[in-house]
Amino acid sequence: MKVLVTGGAGYIGSTTALALEQAGHVPLILDSLLSGPRVFVRDRTFYEGDVADRTLLRQIVAEHPDIECTIHLAARIVVPQSVSKPYEYYRDNVMKSLELFDELIALGKPRMVFSSSASLYALSDNFEVDESSPLDPMSPYARTKMMMELILQDLACATELRALILRYFNPIGSDPLLQSGIYAREPSHVLGQLVMAARGQKNAFTITGTELPTRDGTGIRDYIHVWDLALAHVAAVELFDSVLERSGRPSVVLNVGSGSGVTVRELVSAFERVFGSAVPVEEAPPRPGDAVGAYANVDRARELLAWSTQSTLDDAIASALAWGEMRKAVLGYE
Repeated sequence: MKVLVTGGAGYIGSTTALALEQAGHVPLILDSLLSGPRVFVRDRTFYEGDVADRTLLRQIVAEHPDIECTIHLAARIVVPQSVSKPYEYYRDNVMKSLELFDELIALGKPRMVFSSSASLYALSDNFEVDESSPLDPMSPYARTKMMMELILQDLACATELRALILRYFNPIGSDPLLQSGIYAREPSHVLGQLVMAARGQKNAFTITGTELPTRDGTGIRDYIHVWDLALAHVAAVELFDSVLERSGRPSVVLNVGSGSGVTVRELVSAFERVFGSAVPVEEAPPRPGDAVGAYANVDRARELLAWSTQSTLDDAIASALAWGEMRKAVLGYE
């Protein structure tokens, strides 16, 4: 089937596009290239533009009337930046997405797989969260994701739009062909920061927050190999109608994670084990908007999508290191 992938030049979007292709589907890429590199699009059908450009959306559907689903990944995603630039985050993540949804409904393309975030969850005593756990988004970025979930749920009740909302945990690693990965020159993602410190591109890896209410004082996260995350999107596209029918609702929220929690110190230890040597580490206070963290209960995704992670934390770290060696060849910079 043909699938429109917004943000398809980004890290998760390009990996998802490859997973769709390997499953026999045809991804169509819509990306403004605000952050994602053009090289990640490769030779896929590509439309450069804004998700709120209704004229462009009408052109895409006119040229590809057989689009069966949209995967909406396009968004601003840097938590500290959302604290300092909330207007840009609410404009791009909320207002523009609302235009996208409305136009796709008008064009008769109502199936939507939405990229949400585990950063919505409130702190849990045991750090495990399921889809019904309390929400308490701590940053403008996270609040934009919560707003979009509410908008999708309201639209699904009032219109023909139907939505699978995937709450991502923390993707790391690269695709198996090493065609794409973390692309920022200095990535905000924790594993990208570790790779830079390990390769001597920065003096040390900084642990932000060391007095948090976790087993070792550092934040806890659920790290999922980005390839497993991409495969969850494939399952969501292929089983879209079945998931909604089985749930009996016009929209469904699904956690997408590994199902286990890893603290930052534990991640550093795992990284050093895979890398084969120590990484210089320094400590600092939490960044603005940072959450203590959580890990996913993935029972619903396992039941409805017949999906679970296949890769280990060590696999994902090794994949990230391999991408670190390929970055310059692909992107032209380290």
